Amino acid sequence: MNTFTIFLVLIVVVAFLLVVVIMVQNPKGGGLSSSFGGGGTQQLGGVKKTTDFLDKSTWTLATLLLALILISNVAINRSTSDVDSKAIDADETTTALPAPAQTTTGAAATVKDSVQ
Repeated sequence: MNTFTIFLVLIVVVAFLLVVVIMVQNPKGGGLSSSFGGGGTQQLGGVKKTTDFLDKSTWTLATLLLALILISNVAINRSTSDVDSKAIDADETTTALPAPAQTTTGAAATVKDSVQ
């Protein structure tokens, strides 16, 4: 398993976690904290401000996802033989196409000559 594959798996896992955290949040601000007994700051088990935790975890996962994507760019396997362009190759010579024959009879004769 190469390093790019490892980064790819990590990116998929972090993206999935980011989707889950975003889906848990309530768009009107209530979110997970409102389902545990109201709008008070003290929650069950002593957990305070669940929305702050979800907000911080969203930003952390988004930052981690961006960092993994940027770092994975370094891990891409770049072999020089596959990347070389055939259009820039100096060994190949290009041949010029012959100019079409000019006649005085018009465009139909030029087309007929170039087809032959």
